[in-house]
Amino acid sequence: MGKSDIRSQTCNWFGLVILLFIVYICLDLIGTFFLNNMINFNGLIVSSDTNLLTHNRSFLYGDAVFETVKIVNSKILFLEDHYFRLMSSMRIVRMEIPMNFTLEYLEEQILTLAKARNIESSARARITVYRNDGGYYLPQNNSVSYLITVDSLESASYAIVQKEYEVDLYTDFYVAKQLLSSIKTTNKLLNITASIYASENDLDNCLLLNDSKNVIEALQGNLFMLKGNTLVTPPVSEGCLNGVMRKQIIRLARTIENIEVVEEVISPFDLQKADELFITNVIKGIQPITKYRKKEFTIDLSKQLLQKLNDTINSD
Repeated sequence: MGKSDIRSQTCNWFGLVILLFIVYICLDLIGTFFLNNMINFNGLIVSSDTNLLTHNRSFLYGDAVFETVKIVNSKILFLEDHYFRLMSSMRIVRMEIPMNFTLEYLEEQILTLAKARNIESSARARITVYRNDGGYYLPQNNSVSYLITVDSLESASYAIVQKEYEVDLYTDFYVAKQLLSSIKTTNKLLNITASIYASENDLDNCLLLNDSKNVIEALQGNLFMLKGNTLVTPPVSEGCLNGVMRKQIIRLARTIENIEVVEEVISPFDLQKADELFITNVIKGIQPITKYRKKEFTIDLSKQLLQKLNDTINSD
């Protein structure tokens, strides 16, 4: 074997050693990466990359705000009210509002999805805006992403579907009288536990109390109480949601002759003296309450307001 052959073999072995060393380093880095990014998901050890929720701040901390809207004939009802509440909510929790988050942009994003699913004639949509991954309680930054979902609704018009509707108070936990309670965040454990309580006790809904033990709202809507000719709803400062439908009902009720609309505190004792109680939200419109404990209520004003609400929508 000549010297050139020996040198050639030496180079080949040297190259092979270098290649094996590089492969070893790469495998070590890959192994370290996977070891540092492994999670236990329902008993399985998997890469954290397989689960999108691992670092999602909405999942980890409830660091998100949302709006639920109703779509009728390719139009989002009360769009401006929803948009400005969403912008206000983002400012309150110190999220950065992207430059493209205009009313027209978000309207287009919602309707594009509804049309893609062929349900734009009657649908509900939810847009959730969450702070991007990073950090623990203190975020690494305040930039956001969003997620939109849509589901079909049976009817485009508002109607009283459920004739019998019984409620009671939920007293296990209380809503704080603070600004955060008036916006829609993904922190909804109180509403969830109260919904379970209602289901376990054969109730259709529960009325929530604030930390002053005053009645402020239902599980998924604002509360109105008719007593004589006075229609009462709790002020937002009591901790209730600053509802979009609440605003519409206040406006419509003020057009009814002999009805005075006031924003006042409602105590649990007031409920027994009421002539009528109803719940409002943008998906159902108005849901009359027919029974609270042993007290039963009429639904005349609810039906009158519901007709006015449908007339307003149809005329737009």
